[in-house]
Amino acid sequence: MPDTDSFIVETAERMFADLADPQTIIHARSDDWKGTLWPRLQEVGLTLAWVPEAQGGAGVSLDEGFGILRAAGRAALSVPLAETLVAGWLLARAGIAAPAGAMSVAPSRPRDDLVVDSARRLSGTARKVPFGRDADHLAVLAAGPDGPLVCLVRASDVRIGHDVNLAGEPSDTIDFPGVTPVQAATTDVDRDGLLLMGAAVRAQQIAGALEAMLDLSVRYATERVAFEKQISKFQAVQHNLAKLGGEVAAAVAAAASAADTVREGGLTGEAALLEVAAAKIRGGEAAETGAAIAHQVHGAIGFTDEHVLHRFTLRALGWRDDFGNESYWSVRLGEFVARQGADELWPLLASR
Repeated sequence: MPDTDSFIVETAERMFADLADPQTIIHARSDDWKGTLWPRLQEVGLTLAWVPEAQGGAGVSLDEGFGILRAAGRAALSVPLAETLVAGWLLARAGIAAPAGAMSVAPSRPRDDLVVDSARRLSGTARKVPFGRDADHLAVLAAGPDGPLVCLVRASDVRIGHDVNLAGEPSDTIDFPGVTPVQAATTDVDRDGLLLMGAAVRAQQIAGALEAMLDLSVRYATERVAFEKQISKFQAVQHNLAKLGGEVAAAVAAAASAADTVREGGLTGEAALLEVAAAKIRGGEAAETGAAIAHQVHGAIGFTDEHVLHRFTLRALGWRDDFGNESYWSVRLGEFVARQGADELWPLLASR
């Protein structure tokens, strides 16, 4: 499972707590905190954690990177750290040095097609690119004349149409009008591999956000008094908290199993599809159920702008759509199981 006890993960947790505390951010009602946090993330190497040291990165393990992302989910972090991590990982797989600054990655949707012609011009449209407008560069996976290519593109060279996700974060449409990349190189990562990596990352973030929702809900239920006793003493509330705990446990276990599979076997093969797809599906379902329960426990106060809960619930729900939603991965899993045949289903499940 993701390494949550390493020094670099502990460093990330302390930094998020000190510089990106959700309640402090809500009270500040400005984005000034980002100008303090991002330079510190770069200074300690978290933004390029998955880039090898030989290419200027921190060279941390996949496990530690997933641990950082789960901690970021627990902090409801609203900067492109996950996107920069994935972009750096993608560039490194192609032997391209990652630039400094924020990055995002495209495509993040299964049906977006980006192509590079024989003159190395990049064309196409990528929709719902997370933090597209906040990125200095984009790491783009495109179909080239001789196979997949990774392209490093300056954000100033593309057209960006602004949009937002459920949490109000940038989720932009990016047009590549025959752009010449800063650099392009062949890669062993295909579009399925990028989607699987992105889905594994989002599963970690959702799991972290769900852990925070559970902590908030249990704490509130033990503090809130109604009819002269804590609401945690009411059977209906206890039932809801138990159900929320079950959803969180399932999402965390699925995300951890997916991370282990990516670490041990990469992003190709049956195991990667089964584990990552299951984690993204289960995490998305848990986000929907968990957000509803957390808000029920908190009552009306949980819906207010002043309360911290919405920073977690809205982000978890928004992350469901990135790198394939539950419907997409359910279809992929169904097709995979159907190809194996009925006799192979139980041995497949029992082997995990």
